[in-house]
Amino acid sequence: MKTSLVALAMAMLLSACAIRQQVRPVERFEDKQVCIIENSSVKHGFLAVYRRALTQKGYEVRMLPASAALNECPIVSTYSANWRWDLASYMAYAEIKVYQNAKPSGEALYDSTHGGGNMNKFISAESKIMELVNQLFPGGSGR
Repeated sequence: MKTSLVALAMAMLLSACAIRQQVRPVERFEDKQVCIIENSSVKHGFLAVYRRALTQKGYEVRMLPASAALNECPIVSTYSANWRWDLASYMAYAEIKVYQNAKPSGEALYDSTHGGGNMNKFISAESKIMELVNQLFPGGSGR
């Protein structure tokens, strides 16, 4: 009984330090343009890396204002990210959503907000964004 309580406590402790990453990739698009709705509450560096990753995959990127609707372009993407401080600044959360004809098409999520003492939360934001985009758009534009 005592052993199972210790095991349960350890499992709860470890799960409290979990980092979650989920990607639901998009299908290959006929359209080579991805429109991104600007999110001014996210550090500019995130958008710069996201745009570069899409360009490297063969997409043309068109920026839309924050007030744009999801049906502004055939392929629209939104993004959100935030950073936290724990001995150093690190990207704690990132989410990229892609819509085709205003309907959800794919999504990438990185969440270390429950990472607590997990040192793996101190990642390179640029590398993580590139990884998420590569998983979200696995085939590229097909050019």
